[in-house]
Amino acid sequence: MTDTVSRRSALTLLGVAIAVATAATSGFTPTARAYAQGRPDAGAGPRVERLIARLTLDEKISLLHGATDPDSLGQAGYIPGVKRLGVPPLRLADGPAGVRVTRHATALPAPVLLAAAFDPDLARRYGQVIGREGRALGQDVLLSPMVNLIRTPYAGRNFETFSEDPLLASDLVAAEIEGIQGEGLVATVKHYALNNQERDRNSIDVRVDERTMHEIELRGFEAAVAAGTGAVMGAYNKVNGTFACENKTLLTDILREQWGFGGWVMTDWFAAHSTVAAITAGLDMEMPDGTYFGTALKSAVQNGSVPEQFVDRAVRRVLGVMDRFGLLDGSVPARPDRDPEAGAAVALEVARAGATLLRNERGTLPLTGGDIAVIGPSGTLPFVSGGGSAHVIPDHADTPLDAITARAGSGAKVTYALGEDLFGKEIPAASLTPAFDSAGHDVGAGQTWTYDGTLTVAEADEWTFVIHYSGAPTIRPKVLLDGVELFPLAPGYGEYFMGGLVTTAPDGLAVRRATLTLAKGTHTLSISAQGGDAGQLFRLRRITGATRAQDLAEAVTAARSARHVVLFAYEDATEGLDRTTIALPGNQSRLIEAVTAANPRSTVVLNTSSSTSMPWLELTGAVLQMYYPGQEGAAATAAVLFGDCDPGGRLTQSFPSDDDHHPVAGDPRRYPGVDGTEEYSEGIHVGYRWYDAEGVRPLFPFGHGLSYTSFAYENPSVRWTRRGLDVGFTVHNTGRRAGVDVPQVYVGRSPDLRLDQAVRALGGYRRIALRAGERRRVTVRVDARTLSSWDVKRHAWVLGTGRRTVWIGASSRDLRLRTSVEVSR
Repeated sequence: MTDTVSRRSALTLLGVAIAVATAATSGFTPTARAYAQGRPDAGAGPRVERLIARLTLDEKISLLHGATDPDSLGQAGYIPGVKRLGVPPLRLADGPAGVRVTRHATALPAPVLLAAAFDPDLARRYGQVIGREGRALGQDVLLSPMVNLIRTPYAGRNFETFSEDPLLASDLVAAEIEGIQGEGLVATVKHYALNNQERDRNSIDVRVDERTMHEIELRGFEAAVAAGTGAVMGAYNKVNGTFACENKTLLTDILREQWGFGGWVMTDWFAAHSTVAAITAGLDMEMPDGTYFGTALKSAVQNGSVPEQFVDRAVRRVLGVMDRFGLLDGSVPARPDRDPEAGAAVALEVARAGATLLRNERGTLPLTGGDIAVIGPSGTLPFVSGGGSAHVIPDHADTPLDAITARAGSGAKVTYALGEDLFGKEIPAASLTPAFDSAGHDVGAGQTWTYDGTLTVAEADEWTFVIHYSGAPTIRPKVLLDGVELFPLAPGYGEYFMGGLVTTAPDGLAVRRATLTLAKGTHTLSISAQGGDAGQLFRLRRITGATRAQDLAEAVTAARSARHVVLFAYEDATEGLDRTTIALPGNQSRLIEAVTAANPRSTVVLNTSSSTSMPWLELTGAVLQMYYPGQEGAAATAAVLFGDCDPGGRLTQSFPSDDDHHPVAGDPRRYPGVDGTEEYSEGIHVGYRWYDAEGVRPLFPFGHGLSYTSFAYENPSVRWTRRGLDVGFTVHNTGRRAGVDVPQVYVGRSPDLRLDQAVRALGGYRRIALRAGERRRVTVRVDARTLSSWDVKRHAWVLGTGRRTVWIGASSRDLRLRTSVEVSR
């Protein structure tokens, strides 16, 4: 039996969009269906032109900037429409991992976990869940998916995107858009372009050469356009000296003229910087308000600095997409009801499929018999998602402890130890003069509560002060210790994007922390809390070296008493903030070292956003990467731990060994930038390409992931056609149980191209499930685009001819078969 896979190319070598698979369309009009399938109509239809002719200037401009929604559903943005002419309003919702409104929605696993499945078909169904729910929840436009590459391990939004590899990212974003738009929800690919970090994202100037931009970062956006995305969101940052939202090279030369994009371009929220430069460069819509595209745009038209044809062009793009989705003629189907059960089923499937087993020694997994100790704060707190615009209100979310206990059954004893305190313990009343109850204060509406006193510390120690409070993020009690404010407000969006799990207490109060070393003796303490309009509840707690030692001792005792240990470790990432290290936060490394020393049959489950350093790796029995697994994450984690399913995930990003050995380490010009400028001087060598070029060994390579069975690859063959390479091989499950494998095909350099090239680049892959002992012949297509490089003189793709080496393996470093083929024009 032969299975043939055609790896999707965003465009063919000539730049013509290829056809894509038919998506579920829920009864949409032929034009909407064609658009969802990546075949947008050329230009706007007569209905749109008639509308433009009847619209007043004020009405046109009202379609080009955000406004206040009189009937808000808690979404991110709103366009009012023109009721007089039957143009309906548009509601725009965040949605990287589900629809973000003020109602419950399916909280899907983070996109980085979806990507780990290496399965475009699953990405399409992931998109279908979001598409259906978006329409059911009253939304018209989804501000997703994100396709910026994972360039630095520190980027705060790595969990919201797919991969460090442009081919994999392209495949997945195209499939997800097909799923979203097949349900009638307009997709918005973001953030165009080169928004690969959160630090200084509003101002950083990314300096990048033309070839790197096309071969690495832009391929995912190009694929999104080929898949028919209705909208594109411009990034905050500058690109080669010009803000992305007014960059003609990006918005017109590449997006419109090279790729033929027919939808509209909106800003990221508050990412507009001008009126004339932006609209003439190709920006169509300012969000979430009209600072530049409201009154200022009207004045620019009236004084002649912006010809009205530019306004008409932008309106035509917005209305053209609305027309294609049936929003202008009433042909759009009625909004469906939510289907929470179906959404939960897909969420569970994705979390199981993307679960990535990084290490498994001494038969640690799957768990078989005996008592189990669950350790770690995220063992009793469901780590559903990251923070910022990716946060979704889930229908439900079980804790890992409950899921493991249920799966273990009555035959096994499951115990729990905290290990590390996230939310603090009460400050002893005897330490405070005058005394006050740090357990909690309820400040009434319109009232002010103050405290001025002292805190007495018996021994010098490290203290982490933890404040829990209700109300808006920016209205929290002011706490000063020895005259220094402990919880100052973070700049910009910092207060709104402060993480997902550890910045919210179990009872829903917001949480902030401050760590400092306190000397023995007396310290002044002042607190001021304002009740505001609705009153405020707050409490002040502490974590000290002494309380940490107690928690650690209890965890070690639990580990020694159990046959198996499942230790949950976390890292809470969010939009608006980059990580400062790839090490686990807090004292988790110390906790892991102590627990694994007490019990070598310990499994560490990582609920982290991106790559993590693991100085404790060799002490563990197993390490399971679950990222942010969504509302069904606990059930999925338990299923993998007990072997109910094979861990089918593979890394879509290289894991560096530490903070000093990765592509942007040691050069601040690469990250985070110097004097407001960041240089992509690594060129095309992003991710695993850099490790190969520099001869650096990663902790775990791109594509790595273990199974509970074993696989062998046999009998390679390769054939060149004008469409690309057909790479054939046999996959053999050599183990005793069924399992999932993701064999990968890599292609080497072209001897005929006088360019700096990757040692090898991913050419294709196949996710495959085999029974014990089963063999299956697989053919993977490596398309001509993947065999090509961008020629900066021709401003076009050029096929890399000559004898090309082809590898077949289980990761970018586990290359088991090698062959070669002559590529010719």
